[in-house]
Amino acid sequence: MRTEAEAAGSQLEPGDFVQLPVPIIQQLYHWDCGLACSRMVLRYLGQLDDGEFESALQELRLTRSIWTIDLAYLMRHFGVRHRFCTQTLGVDKGYKNQSFYRKHFDTEETRVNQLFAEAKACKVLVEKCTVSVQDIQAHLAQGHVAIVLVNSGVLHCDLCSSPVKYCCFAPRGHRCFCRTPDYQGHFIVLRGYNRATGCIFYNNPAYADRMCSTSVSNFEEARTSYGTDEDILFVYLDS
Repeated sequence: MRTEAEAAGSQLEPGDFVQLPVPIIQQLYHWDCGLACSRMVLRYLGQLDDGEFESALQELRLTRSIWTIDLAYLMRHFGVRHRFCTQTLGVDKGYKNQSFYRKHFDTEETRVNQLFAEAKACKVLVEKCTVSVQDIQAHLAQGHVAIVLVNSGVLHCDLCSSPVKYCCFAPRGHRCFCRTPDYQGHFIVLRGYNRATGCIFYNNPAYADRMCSTSVSNFEEARTSYGTDEDILFVYLDS
């Protein structure tokens, strides 16, 4: 028996329906959603070795505070072709008083700005630019994937029967009681779309057993929320 999405996809033209076989890997802690997304991408590319991955984390000093630029350096470490698009080349000082950033802002500002400053010399491709949904769909249509920073308080999955029980703001096994309207940064992996139904498919590392889907409008609201800098890390299959 076909799913509703499969039935709709069979009636579309090539490129109107994309659903890439990106494996789902759940995050282990409250802070490592970006690393879980990186594991998904590397496994999709056939380049994930757990030992090498752990060594890379040590070498790059990736601990409990992970920024999108860190993930770009991680892709470069593995020789993966990438393109990091953002609205801010460095740390936006306006985030200093936001609850999500406040705890680590002072210690992280210098480190993150240095990563941006050294990106070109380290062959990490970073661009200050605006990315449209059409750009994202064109990327996915080629079999490529992307890691996107979103406001998880805004992002809503249409396939999940209930709100996220476990999220990147509580250790695994603990219920998430996040009810704050403030920005809550979270990384997801884009894996496809359906133009007919106007939805985006993605993997949420808060889960270990499902693909998620949301409307293009909800996705756009979540990824352009203040605090995300509209960060998106394009990753290419032909790495």
